[in-house]
Amino acid sequence: MSTHDTPSASALAALLASRVCHDFANPVQGMGAAMGVLDDPGAADMRDDALALLRSGMRQLAAKIEYARVCFGAAGTRSGEMGLRELQSLSASMFAESRAEIVWKTQDGVIDKTASRILLNLVWMAADALPRGGTVSVEAHPSPGGGARLRVIAAGTRVRLDRSYVQALRGERPENGHDGRTVQPFYAGLIARESGGRAEASVSEERVEFTALAGPGQHVHAAE
Repeated sequence: MSTHDTPSASALAALLASRVCHDFANPVQGMGAAMGVLDDPGAADMRDDALALLRSGMRQLAAKIEYARVCFGAAGTRSGEMGLRELQSLSASMFAESRAEIVWKTQDGVIDKTASRILLNLVWMAADALPRGGTVSVEAHPSPGGGARLRVIAAGTRVRLDRSYVQALRGERPENGHDGRTVQPFYAGLIARESGGRAEASVSEERVEFTALAGPGQHVHAAE
């Protein structure tokens, strides 16, 4: 099998669904546990803690759903563009309880939806690359002819990014094939390439740098 084999449409859909459901599972499980406490007459002394857990889970789930709608769907304004402040707000809610601090170095202006999807996927991967915490720096600059130049840097101790992510982002087939983890970098890179651009990642001891060029094309059609 070629190192550039692309998953079939059905396989890609299944892998993306697996990726999204994996992140939805934690808040849903927490909410289920909270409901179990609230339904237990003998756990009245834990009611306040259960309510706090339920509220936290609802906030997390709502933030993840809104973020994923842009990452993997066609959510957002209907003009074909999204404001950087809106994208910043989505990331602030999504990673409110993350150990990674998200720092937007570009806060004004708009970029098209293709670039928006790529950017939020890169931010997500950068935050995941910092299990011990650190800083995710985000830059986005519209290109003169359309599209955008994007850079996301994850910096911190124990920063990590599996080699398969780097391969998948470039459009290469990882050694063990595509799975629910590598489908996200593959998808982000696929969007960039289909728009006429590219996406890459480089890894050093305490830093991971993602760069992407989203072209002016709008070739990716995702369902609302």
